[in-house]
Amino acid sequence: MQRFEFKVIPAPRRGEKSRGAKTTEERFALALTNLMNRLGAEGWDYVRADVLPCDERSGLTGTKTSFQNMLVFRRALPAAAAAPQAEAEPKPALPVLVADAAEPAPQPLPALRLGAAEPPSGPSKPIGPAKPELAAE
Repeated sequence: MQRFEFKVIPAPRRGEKSRGAKTTEERFALALTNLMNRLGAEGWDYVRADVLPCDERSGLTGTKTSFQNMLVFRRALPAAAAAPQAEAEPKPALPVLVADAAEPAPQPLPALRLGAAEPPSGPSKPIGPAKPELAAE
């Protein structure tokens, strides 16, 4: 299984000056190109751009929501780094129930047989303690 790490950075807000870039769009494209080429040289692949809400403080008690342009990059983790991590993950164990020696183990309930003519066999147990005022009458 291929594993990745991600990097999210804010998109550039201003263009970069250059002899060939005269308009605002060209300067902005140059800034974005330089950023992507720098990250690409470090092994990062461009995934997408997102506009995400961000709550900011406004005054003493207020908040306002602004929107931030973010660029998402990813790069594959080396196979050697991914393999030990996968082996190190413990498999979830099934829960083990341990009965306390002071408490008796619960008795299984008798099985219900639908459509049977006779009731299930076994001793019947009272539901709760008998009330003394009813037993005296």
